[in-house]
Amino acid sequence: MTNSIGDFAEESKCIFIIGSNTTENHPIIGYKIKQNVRQKGAKLIVADPRCIDLASMADVHLQFRPGSDVALMNGMMNVIIAEDLLDKEFVANRTENYEALKQVVEKYTPEYVEPITGVPAEDIKKAARIYAESGASAICYSMGITQHSTGTDNVKTCCNLAMLTGNVGRPGTGVNALRGQNNVQGACDMGALPVVYPAYQAVTNPDIRAKFEQAWGVPLSAQNGMTITQTIPAALTGQIKGLFVLGENPMVSDPDITHVEEALENLDCLIVQDIFMTQTAQKADIVLPGLSFAEKDGTFTSTERRVQMVRRAVSGPGQAKDDWWITSELATRMGYPMSYANPEEIFEEMRTLTPSYAGMSYSRLEGVGLHWPCPAEDHPGTPILHTVKFTRGLGLFHAVEFIEPVELPDQEYPFILSTGRSLYHYHTGTMTRRASGLNAHMPENVVQINPVKAAQMGISDGELVRVSTRRGSIELKAQLIDIVKENVIFTYFHFAEAAANILTNAEALDPICGIPEFKVSAANLEKI
Repeated sequence: MTNSIGDFAEESKCIFIIGSNTTENHPIIGYKIKQNVRQKGAKLIVADPRCIDLASMADVHLQFRPGSDVALMNGMMNVIIAEDLLDKEFVANRTENYEALKQVVEKYTPEYVEPITGVPAEDIKKAARIYAESGASAICYSMGITQHSTGTDNVKTCCNLAMLTGNVGRPGTGVNALRGQNNVQGACDMGALPVVYPAYQAVTNPDIRAKFEQAWGVPLSAQNGMTITQTIPAALTGQIKGLFVLGENPMVSDPDITHVEEALENLDCLIVQDIFMTQTAQKADIVLPGLSFAEKDGTFTSTERRVQMVRRAVSGPGQAKDDWWITSELATRMGYPMSYANPEEIFEEMRTLTPSYAGMSYSRLEGVGLHWPCPAEDHPGTPILHTVKFTRGLGLFHAVEFIEPVELPDQEYPFILSTGRSLYHYHTGTMTRRASGLNAHMPENVVQINPVKAAQMGISDGELVRVSTRRGSIELKAQLIDIVKENVIFTYFHFAEAAANILTNAEALDPICGIPEFKVSAANLEKI
């Protein structure tokens, strides 16, 4: 997030939500948004293929076809430029490549975009005007934007919209990505990506590499590593012989699970470190029991870049060990001695190599924590990014054309299937499906179907149906609900016994970051 969570409740005059079912997937942030709308009169724009909770209180709901995000936002920018609503001073002084953007979005008139997205032209105009004229508009997005074969294009287009209207670098504005899990931001900050070291320092940069070689006392590869969507196929072909899975459950969370299972079974060695015996751990040669958040000391970095301390509240069960201890012990036994007394010692090493964390220490993190970048010990942290300039200097407009999803409906698979999360369960259900209270609310998977379409097919509410794609099929209960359009069906991915990711496409990947297209698959729906 470029801005803080508090901005949503206090500073934003307009909040544009796209690709985020915020009240279900980020309930606290969703509450902040509702608070601002109800108590301070902030305008709310919701762009989502479903009529989600927040759509009911929105000034305008853009119920667009899944996968047409770029066309929709290009249409908004067309209106902003045509009606002279852009921030000319910001564009002139803080950005570049505006003319290329203008040339591309010129054809994306609301009338041109309407048949692509399914959104009435007048609603696109209304949303564009509200966003551009509020004085402080924030964009809020999540995996509904990123989990597409054009996910990178979607994010760039969000940035284009914010820069075009000068809604960056001020309170209440920004491009705010809501992270999918509690320490995704921290993991990325610490280099848990295949192309960077901590603080997003490129693996391929020889000067950066030399710094880490000196700090760690070993030669390091100049080659980028593999993404998870490259690793699984490599395991299937034998290129990858061993896999260490730490706190992840690809047997439920990865696309085309049949393909994932074949790949894991082809490994010489599968090691899983987790707090429960997950579906992936059941296939492991070795299982290493780690600790939960309540059983360890350390730091988490939240979606707003706030580094916060956690402290052990209870002791771990049985033979469970600290995650950092397991990693250190493995490294030592394999010939690279790692000796740390405690997590604070590890954090001290981290901040010497991570410029954005350099000014942080355990003593400074007491209380509410600090937002990175925090480059020096007298620095207060940075709740708002890009206040004076962007990291690269000028903000770069990307001229992005709309590209269709990899799979579109056809005669054999006439529906668009989208997947997501429920309020009552978390990710692959490893923890939440062990909670009786949550299971009482949602004990099993369902597929949401428009009642008009269901009536045409003779499908009743609660009836068992079959959903199929080119990868496979699952059987689950029908939930008749008018929040989806007639050609769209929606299901949840938390349930291993009716796993949505049996259906999703492992080959439909974003070419830049390799993320799968979880949000759009061509599907068939059958009454059983």
